[in-house]
Amino acid sequence: MSLRLLRILWVVTRYRLDTLIPFERLPALLRLAFRLSPLRLLPTRGHSRGQRLRLALESLGPVFIKFGQMLSTRRDLLPPDIADELKRLQDQVPPFPGDQARALIEDELERTIDECFAEFDTAPMASASIAQVHAARLHTGEAVVVKVIRPRIEHVMRQDISLMYAFAHLLKRVPEARRLRPVEVVADYEATLFDELDLRKEAANTSQLKRNFKHSPLLYVPAIHWPLTRQRVMVQERICGVPVADMEQLAEQGTDLRKLAERGVEIFFTQVFRDNFFHADMHPGNIFVSRENPDDPQYIAIDCGIVGSLTREDQDYLARNLLAFFHQDYYEVALLHIESGWVGEGTRANEFAAAIRAVCEPILERPLKEISFGQVLLGLFQTARRFHMEVQPQLVLLQKTLLNIEGLGRQLYPDLDLWTTARPYLERWMKDRAGPRGFWASLQKQAPELSQQLPELPALAHQALSRADSDLRQRRQQAEAMTRLDQQLARAGRSGRRLRLGLLILALALAWQPLAAWAQEQPWPVLAAAALGLVLLAWR
Repeated sequence: MSLRLLRILWVVTRYRLDTLIPFERLPALLRLAFRLSPLRLLPTRGHSRGQRLRLALESLGPVFIKFGQMLSTRRDLLPPDIADELKRLQDQVPPFPGDQARALIEDELERTIDECFAEFDTAPMASASIAQVHAARLHTGEAVVVKVIRPRIEHVMRQDISLMYAFAHLLKRVPEARRLRPVEVVADYEATLFDELDLRKEAANTSQLKRNFKHSPLLYVPAIHWPLTRQRVMVQERICGVPVADMEQLAEQGTDLRKLAERGVEIFFTQVFRDNFFHADMHPGNIFVSRENPDDPQYIAIDCGIVGSLTREDQDYLARNLLAFFHQDYYEVALLHIESGWVGEGTRANEFAAAIRAVCEPILERPLKEISFGQVLLGLFQTARRFHMEVQPQLVLLQKTLLNIEGLGRQLYPDLDLWTTARPYLERWMKDRAGPRGFWASLQKQAPELSQQLPELPALAHQALSRADSDLRQRRQQAEAMTRLDQQLARAGRSGRRLRLGLLILALALAWQPLAAWAQEQPWPVLAAAALGLVLLAWR
C-alpha cells in the first residue's frame, strides 16, 4: 500500500496537479508554502491543466478514472477546458493491445476467435477504465460487440481500495467526519466496483433492465448473447445510435431535445420507484440516442455493470421527501429526517426546517440552467454537519446517479424544469402505492404466503387462546400464593421477637467467657455493642 501511495504522489508531482489548487482561497501560510515549494521548478511539459488532470487520472487507474467520469458531467462545477478533457475519460481511455485482448477472449471462452466469430476487429471500438470493446460478427450474421476486462486490473484496484479504507479509518477519528460514515461508504463503493469485474453480473443486470423496459418508447437495452458470455468476456447486440453528448449530430437529425431531456428524468424515476432497479453509471459514454424517430426520441443504455436498488422504506422516505420539497413543505422534510433517526437526538423540527428552507428555497421553480445540485448538496452537507446528520451509504449510488442525470439534462436542454417534470410522476406513484391499487398489488404479492397460512389459522387461534388461558390460571395461582405468604408472616410477627430473644440468650451463654475477658481489657466497645444489641432486640 505504501508503494501505491508513493506512486500517487509521484503522479501528482509529475503532472503538476498542484497548479489546480485555488491559491487565492488558501490561508496565507499555505500560499507561502506552495510558492516556496520545489514543485514549482518542475515543467508542465506544454500540457494544459485539463490535459494534465486527465493524464494523471488515466495513469492512476480505474478508481480515479471513474471519479473523472463523474466530474466530466458537472460542467456547472468545472471550467470548460477541464470538463472537455475529462469527457474523454468516458470512452477514450488508452486501450491495451488488441492481440492481448484476443488472447484473453480465447483463454476465457476456451475456443479460438475463428470458432466463435465470423469476423473480429482487433482494433478496439472504445476503451474505458475497466474494459474495452471490440466489434465482431457471429456466424449467424448478427453484428455484436465483445467486451473484455483489462488484464491485471484487479491488483491495482485493490491497492486503491486499501488506501481509501486507510483514509476512511483516519476520518473516523475526526468527530465532525464520523457522521459521514466513511468506512461504510468505501465498503459500498468497493462492492459496487468489484462487481464490474464479473461481466456475468453485468450481463444479468442488462437482461433485467431490458425486461423492465420491454416495448417501452423511453429506453432500449441491447440483448446479451449468453453462450459466449463469461466472467471476463461479454458478447452483446451491437447498437447504432448517436452518443448523447454529440449535440451536433442530435441537432442535425432534428432531435426533440426538450422531450429527450424530459424522458431522461422520467426514465430515472421509473427505474427508482416503479422497478426499484436503476442504472447507476449513467455518464454520457454509456448513453446513446436512437437514430429512428428523432421527433419521438428513444434512449439506448449500455454498460449496466453498476446498478442500485432501495428498500421499501428508503423508497417511501425518498418519495415523501421529494414531494415535500416540491410542495416547499420544509417542516415535513424535517419531520421525515427526525422520524428516520438520521439526525441527532433532540433536534427541533422547526429549527431544522428553517435551515433546510434557507438552502433549498432558491432552487425551486427555476429552470435547470439556473440550478446547481452540486451547490445545493454542498449547502445541505453544511446544514447536516450542524444537526449531526449521518450520511446513508445505501443512498450514495442514488445521489451519484442523480448528479449524472442533472449533468445530462443541463447539457441537452438547459431550460428543463426538473421539478415540474418529476412532480406528477411522483404524486401518481405515491397515490398508486398508498391507494387501492397498491393494496391490491401488495395482496397479490403476498397471496402465496397467505394461502399457506390460512389453513393453519384455526389451529394457531386455538393455540393462542389456550396459551392465554394457561397464563391467566398461572397468574391467579401466583396471587393466591402471595396472599397466603402475607398471612403467615403476620401470624409469625408476635413469635418472632421471642425467637430473637432466645437466640440472643443462647449466644451469650456460649460466648460469656470471651466477652468477660474482652470487657476487662476494652470496656467501652463492649458497652457500645451491648447498647446496639438492645436497640436491635427492641426493633420489630
